[in-house]
Amino acid sequence: MAQPVVVVDHVSKKYRLYRERNASIKAAIMRGGRAKVDVFWALDDVSFEVYEGSTTGLIGENGSGKSTMLKTLAKILRPDKGSVTTVGKLSALLELGAGFHPELTGRENVFLNGAILGLKNRELQARFDDIVDFAGIGQFIDEPVKNYSSGMYVRLGFSVAINVEPDILLVDEVLAVGDEAFQRKCLERFAELKRAGKTVIIVSHSMPSVLNMCDHAIWFKKGRKMADGEPRAVVEAYTGSIVLPGRKSAPADSGDRWGSGEAKIERVELRDGNGRPTTRLGTNDPLTFRIWYSCSEPVERPVFSLSVQTLQGIVVYAPTNKEPGQVPEKIDGSGWVELRLPKFPLLPGTYDISTAVTDFTLAHTYDSRRNILRFDVDRKGPVEPAGVVSLGGGWVFGP
Repeated sequence: MAQPVVVVDHVSKKYRLYRERNASIKAAIMRGGRAKVDVFWALDDVSFEVYEGSTTGLIGENGSGKSTMLKTLAKILRPDKGSVTTVGKLSALLELGAGFHPELTGRENVFLNGAILGLKNRELQARFDDIVDFAGIGQFIDEPVKNYSSGMYVRLGFSVAINVEPDILLVDEVLAVGDEAFQRKCLERFAELKRAGKTVIIVSHSMPSVLNMCDHAIWFKKGRKMADGEPRAVVEAYTGSIVLPGRKSAPADSGDRWGSGEAKIERVELRDGNGRPTTRLGTNDPLTFRIWYSCSEPVERPVFSLSVQTLQGIVVYAPTNKEPGQVPEKIDGSGWVELRLPKFPLLPGTYDISTAVTDFTLAHTYDSRRNILRFDVDRKGPVEPAGVVSLGGGWVFGP
């Protein structure tokens, strides 16, 4: 079994916020030598474990404690309470290009920054071409970095740092670096690290990146850990808690339901090929999902989503009405929306349904209901002996 390589045990970190500083000796004497300060706990009694070979996403609003946690893991900050234990070589991509000298060329800064990160000169010589190629700097490598664009600057910093090849890699919001082609290279590089059994911890504001890259997520809010576990559940809990300016306050999170409440999911029904409600069907039977909703006020351009997952939490089907362009201009009052499938190819087993209704940007959740309905799929006809879905197909033998 994988072993924990990062153990955070009841960690707290405080900062002092000065309301009034002593501007002079006279002011210090008048106040008894003390300035007025407030104590701000950036981390408040946080505990979690990260296992070897996993990719963990730290999510939350600005100021929630994510970056402070990452700097504490990197030993840049020391906790005021609790402890952090790490196993193996650790490297942090926190401020890319922070060690670059603007008057030196890109080539010179590669060797300077690489040395700061712990790479030996012969290692940098062997990897130099790959570093330059990954960064996409080309002929600009011998130009002073003060002439680089901000994108070129951080791409080169990322390219150097990613070649440290640590056991544990800490990454703070570098997936927003560069254009789409460079971001894809970054994702491929992270995938290579994962295949090599490396442990990656990422701070990100991109929920799709967390869902696609991570097998573990932790949500921070005001310095506290709010949720810790499977990425989709943690992301849904986080996004459902966000209240935009002018929105109604979200109700207390029950764990299975959250949202601001302008639109609510009343229930979900499964209907068979004859239109009858059911909770049991056969592999490849026709199936209709019907979502009943109600609105306390008109809701513009709503996006409905479904998630079908195994009892182990593996998502096997997660459609929305946004991708096919079937978003109504407005819903009001009560009604239902259906998703109709000519056949549903799940293999025999028991599955749970979660559903949500959000605004068009997917950033604000009106209502999200986790595990709102459970249903069973029975064996029907010849099906594959293992897996999740039955894709069919035929075997053909050549001469």
